[in-house]
Amino acid sequence: MELQEYLRLRNGTDVRGVAVDGVAGEPVTLTEEAVENIAKAFCVWLVSHTGKTTVTVAIGHDSRISAPALCAAAVKGVTSTGHNAVVTGLSTTPSMFMLLKDEKRNAQYPCHGSIMLTASHLPFNRNGMKFFFKNGGLEGADVKEILQLAYSYRFTENIHGTVVEASYLDDYAASLVEKVRTACGEERPLAGKRILVDAGNGAGGFFVDKVLQPLGADTFGSQFLEPDGTFPNHIPNPENKGAMRSVCEAVKAANADMGIIFDTDVDRAGAVDKDGAEINRNRLIALISAILLEEKQGTIVTDSVTSDGLAEFITARGGRHHRFKRGYKNVINEAIRLNESGEYTPLAIETSGHAALMENYFLDDGAYLITRLLIALAKAAKAGKNLTDLISTLKMPAEEMELRPRFKEGCDFKELGRSLLCDLKKRVERCAYTQAAKDNHEGCRINYDTKHGDGWALVRLSLHDPILPINIESDSEYGCIKMVKDLYAFLKQYDFLDVSPLETAILSHRAALTAKMKENVKKDPFLFH
Repeated sequence: MELQEYLRLRNGTDVRGVAVDGVAGEPVTLTEEAVENIAKAFCVWLVSHTGKTTVTVAIGHDSRISAPALCAAAVKGVTSTGHNAVVTGLSTTPSMFMLLKDEKRNAQYPCHGSIMLTASHLPFNRNGMKFFFKNGGLEGADVKEILQLAYSYRFTENIHGTVVEASYLDDYAASLVEKVRTACGEERPLAGKRILVDAGNGAGGFFVDKVLQPLGADTFGSQFLEPDGTFPNHIPNPENKGAMRSVCEAVKAANADMGIIFDTDVDRAGAVDKDGAEINRNRLIALISAILLEEKQGTIVTDSVTSDGLAEFITARGGRHHRFKRGYKNVINEAIRLNESGEYTPLAIETSGHAALMENYFLDDGAYLITRLLIALAKAAKAGKNLTDLISTLKMPAEEMELRPRFKEGCDFKELGRSLLCDLKKRVERCAYTQAAKDNHEGCRINYDTKHGDGWALVRLSLHDPILPINIESDSEYGCIKMVKDLYAFLKQYDFLDVSPLETAILSHRAALTAKMKENVKKDPFLFH
């Protein structure tokens, strides 16, 4: 592989690529050879950052069909250069960091770093690598350095290290069980509660028999627990509408008290209340914020697409809402920065379900997030209340919408996008019915007056893809489409941008209005005579 082929595998702080054939037009880019060389390079990186001459690397994977081959390649890369590997088998991404912090575990299998083979919620043909050492996950610059080393470094080979197979998932699950028991002061605090899990055939199925059942929960209705890298039922992704619909329906069918959904590698999670309503995005952020702010007031860092209602909710509980950039690592690093400056910041969380708590090393851990919710659920039940009583005052928008116009192929989308956003900011300043949001760290967030939308729109550049995501919320019926029309009038002048998603939204709105009018005429023909 050439250097640029390695560098193209970097996706923020991860490595990601196509790992198996099966999708037309998507050739394999993350080969076994590439994984082997990247694992070698990670060892070089660890040596330079630990001062050790020989390092031990833990290697785990999620349920993807490419996992066995790529895991074998990573082990070969580590051991063929004289370093040692501890193979943990089916794992979650958070567990691959927590094993580095577990003193008991490290007394038995001391590890200097770890590799998790996963591509999160991406389709079956993808896979990737996430890297950890004792201070946390690697930064994007570190991953770039490793990819450069994978291409250029001349490794010493034929000095074979050792391989040990030792799962960590049981120990990780036991630590979550112990946390709930300690917080609730009883062995089975979830007795009498029916709580189901939808693992989407990812790595999260362990949560049923290793966490919920030991705590006394009835887990009837849980689904898709068996690891299956073809993901035959739905994408394991709390942001996916089909996945959320599936778990919501399961909760209603089982008459459960709570539903839980994980992404493939369990660094993200979502939930469902006893009525089958989603607890994700703004509702999930509000819920965990309420729990933490009740313990101690502080600052909550979120990504840029959170609602104004959430900001009001956090403020009303004595907290400060700090809306920052998209990207879970951006949000986490901002929370760490604020804490280091002396501003107590217990939570960094994205609307995607990435939640990192200060008390848990600012590790984005879906299972730990759910564990915190379980503690609150048990305590609420003891007081004769429901978990969602904590967010009963959260103001939700009347409408919300996300549109994702793409830049046309071959253009320098980052440069053109920055120029477009600069033009948009100038337009907002000139316009009588719009105002730039004061607390904004990404793109252009626009507040619209009551007549022209009664809400806000955020236009920003995607972190990695040639896309201009637009998030819109309104407190009034038809408010979103008013803002879409206003943005369309501006964006259509840029020939490098495909504005068809906006055009489709406008046409769909017109069609819906026409259908509604026809239905009203049928009901009362004289009403429109």
